[in-house]
Amino acid sequence: MTGPISHYATPVAEDTIRLERDLPGPIERVWAYLTESDKRATWLAAGPMELHQGGKAELTWFNSRLSGQNEPPPEKHRNAEGHSIKGKVLACDPPHLLRFTWGGDSGESVVTFELSKQNEGVKLVITHSRLANRGARLGVSGGWHAHLDILDDILSGKPPRAFWSNHARLETEYEKRL
Repeated sequence: MTGPISHYATPVAEDTIRLERDLPGPIERVWAYLTESDKRATWLAAGPMELHQGGKAELTWFNSRLSGQNEPPPEKHRNAEGHSIKGKVLACDPPHLLRFTWGGDSGESVVTFELSKQNEGVKLVITHSRLANRGARLGVSGGWHAHLDILDDILSGKPPRAFWSNHARLETEYEKRL
């Protein structure tokens, strides 16, 4: 397996996984990459997000475009490009906390971003809860990991790695880990 062990998602409950990353700061810049559609689109998904409790959130993915390599999705994810979900903001405390619902094929789950200053950097903790089954836990673990790798690349001033090939490698690793 590659990458620091701390970068991997860990189960914290039967229906919940958590990932932690130390990212280059400042915290306001990381917050912007979580909440502003144009910045979020560079590493995760574009879409409007109303940053207040009860606000609407919508995310639309174009993972093939994230690295600039225009890498096509594998066959099993061929319908992922342009896929959207809608959710609702449950909590927002800039620049430290964002929680929203995440509509999905296996029901509505909840994503929480927690940011804290750490020396010159930022600790980002993502908790994804109410995951319906092992398949959902595997999918979001590999997905968040691959997306966070790209966010780390961007914030570090590196060219973003190819999403789909990294995601495929991570899916295999998470199949063994979880």
